[in-house]
Amino acid sequence: MTTIHGEVGPGFEPVREAFAANFARRGDLGAAVCVYRHGRPVVDLWGGVADPETGRPWTRDTLQLVYSATKGATATAAHLLAERGLLDLDAPVAEHWPEFAVNGKADIPVRWLLSHQAGLVALDQPVPLEEALAWHPMTAALAAQRPQWTPGTAHGYHGRTWGWLVGEVVRRASGRSPGRFFADEIAAPLGLDFFIGLPEAERARVSRMAYQRPSVDLTAVPADSVPEGLREQVGAWRDPDSLSNRAFAVTEPAEIDFDSPEVQAAELPSSNGIGTAHALARMYAALIGEVNGVRLLTPETVAAATAEQAGGKDQVMLIPSRFGSGYMLPTESTPMIGPSSFGHTGRGGSLAFADPEYGVAFGYAMNHIVGGADDARADALVGAVRKSLA
Repeated sequence: MTTIHGEVGPGFEPVREAFAANFARRGDLGAAVCVYRHGRPVVDLWGGVADPETGRPWTRDTLQLVYSATKGATATAAHLLAERGLLDLDAPVAEHWPEFAVNGKADIPVRWLLSHQAGLVALDQPVPLEEALAWHPMTAALAAQRPQWTPGTAHGYHGRTWGWLVGEVVRRASGRSPGRFFADEIAAPLGLDFFIGLPEAERARVSRMAYQRPSVDLTAVPADSVPEGLREQVGAWRDPDSLSNRAFAVTEPAEIDFDSPEVQAAELPSSNGIGTAHALARMYAALIGEVNGVRLLTPETVAAATAEQAGGKDQVMLIPSRFGSGYMLPTESTPMIGPSSFGHTGRGGSLAFADPEYGVAFGYAMNHIVGGADDARADALVGAVRKSLA
């Protein structure tokens, strides 16, 4: 039986129960969940092991890499610059990044980068990983790349390239790297324990990940055995030249060890944010209200940032997806509280979002990375928050 640590406010006991059940029945090894309501924490829980190999326990200040949940933090940086008048989301990217204006990209607005409409999901020639971690070789490759579709006519999840694309615009507009800008302008005012580019001094607090493959590898079974509703996706996974594969193969090698010190120290604004569930919930709480006197964006900016920009079939994921300007919006496969929710999921199960209608902000981080569509942990926690609000 895993011991659950932390605090739960009156009425939110179902979240503790769901969190405990995640360890008992749904495979959590080490994890944390935090919920803010109207600017104050009402749930702050953690438990399990931070390092499955050594048994190091997960504590209040354990840090976790949250993969694409990082995109919500980077999007917030872009909107903060826009609110300050340093970035026009509807102006061409090339106004800030002149080298970008080649191969049919001169008129792409910044908003299309944020909302996955630019068609820059893949590279004709992947960049060596060491060079990609150094930043400039990857942004140069993206600036020279021809889009995979006519920009603005479709959308597809820019799983890896999004961070360099949006991050370079943040860098050009602010004069600081995206990780530095986030640290100075978002993390520092709120006291967030969250980093895009991990300082060496913090590395000992980072949890080590454990990976679980799907119980059934659909790419290895006969095609006629694949459920009809998944055949298009599985066919794309089997094709190395599909956008579904190429979107995650922009470096050489394509596989990235996110536990490595070099990867954690680099700035990958799409996918290597490292922090606590509390920090994620606190950031989203400060997007929809004040947290200890700090509000990150005005209600008008948040409304514009979360207005749907792209929806329907995703050209990479091949399922319906919806995006505002950088934030994911609710779909059947993205668990959030209600229609006004916005946030971002991360590979394997992490999730962070806010819902201005309910005044709720949520963060969940864990080290057991589950592949496939059989992960019910975040769903269970979000369902428990809904029950608590009823």
